[in-house]
Amino acid sequence: MTLWLLGTHLDRTADYLDDHDRVLLIESTAFARRRPYHPHKLTLVFAAMRRFRDDLRDRGFTVDYRQAETFGEALDAHFDAYPGDDLTMPRPAAYGAEDRLRGLVEDHGGHLSFVPNPTFLLTPEEFDEWADSRNTNDSDTYRLEGFYRHMRRDTGVLMDGDDPAGGEWNYDEQNRETPPDDWEPPEPPRFEPDEITREVSSWVDAEFETFVDSGEAAPFRWPVTREQSLDALAAFVDARFAEFGPYQDAMVEGEWTMTHSLLSASINLGLLLPMEVIERAERVYEVGNAPINSVEGFVRQVLGWREFMRHVYRRSMPEMADANQLGQTADLPPAYWTGETDMTCLSEAVGHVREHGYAHHIERLMVLSNFALVYGADPGELNEWFHQGFVDAFHWVTTPNVVGMGSFATDVLSSKPYASSGSYINRMSDYCASCPYAVSRDTGEGACPFNSLYWTFLREHEERLRGTGRMGLMYSHVDDKDAAEWEALEARAEQVREMARQGTL
Repeated sequence: MTLWLLGTHLDRTADYLDDHDRVLLIESTAFARRRPYHPHKLTLVFAAMRRFRDDLRDRGFTVDYRQAETFGEALDAHFDAYPGDDLTMPRPAAYGAEDRLRGLVEDHGGHLSFVPNPTFLLTPEEFDEWADSRNTNDSDTYRLEGFYRHMRRDTGVLMDGDDPAGGEWNYDEQNRETPPDDWEPPEPPRFEPDEITREVSSWVDAEFETFVDSGEAAPFRWPVTREQSLDALAAFVDARFAEFGPYQDAMVEGEWTMTHSLLSASINLGLLLPMEVIERAERVYEVGNAPINSVEGFVRQVLGWREFMRHVYRRSMPEMADANQLGQTADLPPAYWTGETDMTCLSEAVGHVREHGYAHHIERLMVLSNFALVYGADPGELNEWFHQGFVDAFHWVTTPNVVGMGSFATDVLSSKPYASSGSYINRMSDYCASCPYAVSRDTGEGACPFNSLYWTFLREHEERLRGTGRMGLMYSHVDDKDAAEWEALEARAEQVREMARQGTL
């Protein structure tokens, strides 16, 4: 019997490792050619797989490591060596992957069965039981808060008996501070590439078309082993965690990490398990080394949001991938690939993605997705851009976050679009201070591009959005504008769109 592990199943602690005769790992170059991924993403996945292979062999496991163009070619070689083999795999997260992989194995005369995936806390059956038990009129819509409270109660995480630790379920109101002008975040960890990682990086540069050329990206710094990932976890909770909560929504020019954990890629590959990072965060709170708002904000991301996204994606596919309830069809502006724009906020966020394959969650939602939303970009194209550019991106990650939340292409996840004018950027960052565009102006030459796009977006989609949850105040402002104001807003918005299309914004 063979345990077949994908590059997202790199959990060296899993019980199922001891239940099989050998472990199969396949490096598929077809995966890397499927789209122009960020070079750090490809280096991370392939280097982590090779280090995991060596670790298993050092521990006495038999590893059948195949490098091939496709899974099919690798399985040809595997079944030549082990005819009629029975394979087991942790359940993959990508939509349709179970059927595709099972069919591949059966075509080779073998059998593939699935076991629970330890990189998630809930099995599909457990989430379905919660989802089907809700008292709701629409079983196809999901909201995080109810699920998150269910998970807290079910696991006992940050609970004081039947009550939430600290007395509140959610400390968002304490997590919207901006740091003082002289503040600098602690330096994030950097893991120097070893020989294997350098070899993979050179191979990626030579072999594949990527999101950016390696010379445009910063030096590779991501953890590729469990030991390095545990060090990254320790660096976060020891040096960055206390300020994570207050500044988690803030943006500061020149700072690509702020106090974020940078652990999502390690968790998504299986190098760290979600419950171990949750328990580590909880222990830090219990000994008084981090405030409740930091700990609860982090726990909500891992215990709540990550699990929620994975299962809402599962239940909402394949329709979610093609959703476009606002009918938005514009191509993404060239700035999303070049980073060349005078808009400081967009230049900073795209620059972080180009250099590091990463931007934190507010940059993702309120800059990158927000601009694409009010600009009118196609949700599918935006989803594809995120999928290519981020080291922690997989289809189950980006689709609900980008299509469902960032683009409001479906109301499965939220009752309102996360759209804003430049005032939100100004409130949560120092970007506007250095930007040549005036955030205080809606119209005319030099006015903040976000402002005219935002107001015309609300007007264009008024039939769909007016009356939607929490949109009443914004539409009261829409109603206050006269014909002359709307004429100026429409003119400025069209000017902004044309500049964006031409790459001159």
